[in-house]
Amino acid sequence: MTELSKTGAAVGEPVAEGPSKPPTAFLEVRDLKVHFPTDDGLVKSVDGLSFKLERGKTLSIVGESGSGKSVTSLAIMGLHRLGARGKNVKMSGEIWLDGKELIGAAPDDVRRLRGRDMAMIFQDPLSAMHPYYTVGNQIVEAYRVHNNVSKKVARTRAVELLDRVGIPEPAKRVDSYPHEFSGGMRQRAMIAMSLANNPQLLIADEPTTALDVTVQAQILDLIRDLQKEFESAVVLITHDLGVVAEIADQVLVMYGGRCVERGPVEQIFAEPQHPYTWGLLGSMPRIDREQTERLVPVKGQPPSLINVPSGCAFHPRCPYADLPKGGITRTQRPELQEVGGDHFSACHLSPEDRTRIWTEEIAPKL
Repeated sequence: MTELSKTGAAVGEPVAEGPSKPPTAFLEVRDLKVHFPTDDGLVKSVDGLSFKLERGKTLSIVGESGSGKSVTSLAIMGLHRLGARGKNVKMSGEIWLDGKELIGAAPDDVRRLRGRDMAMIFQDPLSAMHPYYTVGNQIVEAYRVHNNVSKKVARTRAVELLDRVGIPEPAKRVDSYPHEFSGGMRQRAMIAMSLANNPQLLIADEPTTALDVTVQAQILDLIRDLQKEFESAVVLITHDLGVVAEIADQVLVMYGGRCVERGPVEQIFAEPQHPYTWGLLGSMPRIDREQTERLVPVKGQPPSLINVPSGCAFHPRCPYADLPKGGITRTQRPELQEVGGDHFSACHLSPEDRTRIWTEEIAPKL
């Protein structure tokens, strides 16, 4: 059976005992843990994640592959299922959507919300869409599941949606199969399917991956326009910090299944407080100024989520791990601490050291 617990922890706050507090935001995730038992050990894909998101706002979740971004989105959507040979996904924490708690809810209740109140744009639309059915039939099905209408009415809705997302000749292309669409068109069709029921929460899992920059800009503009129209909350999962800078209101940086930094996008880019965030920014090319030095990648590899390093999970790759006294980076896991203005960071470096390193060593090279 799926493990459940009600912790009620908000970002930067300790886990509270007793009854959970009522949610204060449209989407509120509290101390979410998603673990996968395997023959090699317990994979802690998400290990104590908390955040909030209001209507009409965009939260970008960034981090390297394997940091837990997509697992988090699937947990919100209720898409984790029992594994093979009886090995279950172990989940705990709370996910509140518009006052409804999802982890402890019945599967049928979550299924009724999925597609209507919350929807997801998957990373690879070619594999996410069924190859045996036309694009129109798949949009029709997504619409009729939540609306008692005829196939004719639903087909009209599908044509309208394809037209809205910029598919040329929608009345004709509604009968095309996914493989007959280009990459950008498939992504637009996936967005049309996600928006069929005007969801209040839209999760976009790397919606611009493998698209050229022109199509990428069009997709981002489309998501932004539709968000304004429907006042939807958007969770954007991406590796591309350029996309984050353009569309996000809040940024959550994940590493090793946990949040290492979270805050308003302006503060994350202007005054980042975690060495991992510095590394991500340092590996991003700039087009607004002359690049005189080579980009500096984050050294090493992301940690195994079966054997996460003790203390700060980033310490084996952190060039400043030896600055805090007593070797606490290797023995004590840092908790999220507010560093000002809804900006949180989980780092053992002192505020003075972080400010000095950022202003003297990191910022001048960006």
